Amino acid sequence: MSVFSKETARRRRKARIRKKISGTAERPRLVVFRSNLHLYAQLVDDGAGATLLSVSTLGLKKAGETQVRCDRAGGELVGREIARLAVEKNIKNVVFDRNGYIYHGRIKAVADGAREAGLEF
Repeated sequence: MSVFSKETARRRRKARIRKKISGTAERPRLVVFRSNLHLYAQLVDDGAGATLLSVSTLGLKKAGETQVRCDRAGGELVGREIARLAVEKNIKNVVFDRNGYIYHGRIKAVADGAREAGLEF
């Protein structure tokens, strides 16, 4: 039995997920990344190899939002903001990529915030 670090295990899960999903111009991939201090979300068109939009708690903090933290509330804000920007660009359907993270807590909050603001998964 081999022992993996948390990061190695997450990368293995990520690889399994990415074999099955990819983003297109009509239905981009909503990728979530979680660090210790911030949450990041971006819409990616894998066909063109381009990032269409990106939002993070770090960017919201710089934009003047008060106390955007890397918690569930911050995750909802990130989800709502990326959904708002996507709807402005006429993107309504996306594929959610949890990036190897377990679907709960902050990751689920991003998805729920995006759904509330008008994105469909």
